[in-house]
Amino acid sequence: MGASNHSQVCRIVISGYYGFRNSGDEAVLKSILLALEVEGKAQGIQIQPIVLSGDPASTSQMYGVESVRRMHPGDLMKALRSCDGLISGGGSLLQDATSAKTIPYYTAVMKLAQLLGKPTFAYSQGIGPVNRRWMDPLIRSVMKRSAYVSVRDAESASLLAWIGLPENRIDVVPDPVMGLPLPLSSNESLQRSSTADELPLVGVSLRRWRSDGGDLARAAEALIALSKRTPVRLRFLPFHTPSDIEASEEVLERLRGRLGSGSTAELATVGDDPQQMLLEVSRCDALFGMRLHALIYAANQMVPMLGLSYDPKIDQFLHRLGLKAIGTTEQLDADAFAAAASSLLEDKAGWQAEHKPAIDLLKQQSQKPAQQIVQFMRQTILR
Repeated sequence: MGASNHSQVCRIVISGYYGFRNSGDEAVLKSILLALEVEGKAQGIQIQPIVLSGDPASTSQMYGVESVRRMHPGDLMKALRSCDGLISGGGSLLQDATSAKTIPYYTAVMKLAQLLGKPTFAYSQGIGPVNRRWMDPLIRSVMKRSAYVSVRDAESASLLAWIGLPENRIDVVPDPVMGLPLPLSSNESLQRSSTADELPLVGVSLRRWRSDGGDLARAAEALIALSKRTPVRLRFLPFHTPSDIEASEEVLERLRGRLGSGSTAELATVGDDPQQMLLEVSRCDALFGMRLHALIYAANQMVPMLGLSYDPKIDQFLHRLGLKAIGTTEQLDADAFAAAASSLLEDKAGWQAEHKPAIDLLKQQSQKPAQQIVQFMRQTILR
C-alpha cells in the first residue's frame, strides 16, 4: 500500500498522565502523536488518536485530537469499544512511589482493553519503583497480554523481567521526547547563542521534593556560587505548574541580593505547550535540571546539562549519555557545582562533540515504538 493511500483508518486510545499541566507528560503525548502520524503516513494508514485526559477540552484544543475524561467509566468504555488498540503511553506510569492508586488505574485501563479484545501496547514506559509486591501480578498480567512492550531504560526492563515478563518480549528504547521537534513556527534566527557582550543563559528546572526545603536551599547556594564565579543569566523554567512556579519563586527569593556582580535571575512564562518549552530550553547555553524531562529537552537540543537527582530515573537517563548527577536532594556541593557549570559554559562545543553520538542514537531509537505499533495495526487491519 502506498504512503498516500489513507483509506485504512486506525483508532488508537492513548492512556497516560495527560491534561494536568505537566510539561514533561505533555511532551510525551505530543511526541507519541507526532511519531504515530509520521509512521502512519509512511505505512499507509490514518491514525486517529483518542486521548484519555484530566482536561479533555484543553487536550483537544492543544493537539487537535479527540479526547475523553480519563476517570469517567462511561467515556472510558465508549472509547475502548470504538478503538482498534490501546497505547499505555510513556512516563513513569507503573510505579507506586507517588500513589498506591497509580498502578491499579493504568493496569485496569489496559486490562479493560484486553477484555474487549483490543491489542495493547506499552510505549516507552518507566517501570518502578514498585514497593508493594501485591502489584506485581497486576503488571505481569497486562504486560504478558500486550502485543508490544517497550521501556525507556534497562532498569525498567530488569524490573519487568524480575516480575515475570520474558526478557525477549521487552524492547529498551529512549523516552519518546528525545524525538520531539521544535515548533514549526520557530525560526532559526531566534535560537540564542551567546556573544561577547551577552551573559550566558542558564536554564534552571527545580521542583519541591524535601518537605523541609533543604534541597531547594542547597540549589540556591549552588546557583549563587556559580553567579559569583562567572556572570550568568539564570532563567527558571517551570515544567509543572503551579507547583514548579512556587518552587522557583522560593529559590528566587533566596537569590535576592546575593547574586554575583552582573548576574541576573528571572522566571520564564512559557505556558503549557511542550514544544514552546523545548524552544525555551534550546536557547540556553547550559541547563541545571531536577525534572527528568528538562534534562531530556536539553539532550534533545544539545544543551549541556547538570542533573540534580531525586529519583533513580534521573541517574538512569544521565547514564545513557555517559553523565553523572552533580548532586542529589540530600547533597549538593556549591563550589563543585559552580566549577562544573563554568566548565560547561566555557566549552559548550566540546560537550556537544563528546555527547552528540549518544544523543543522535537516542533520537533515532525513540521512533521505534511508533514504527512497531503502526506496523502491527496495519497488518491487523489488512488481515
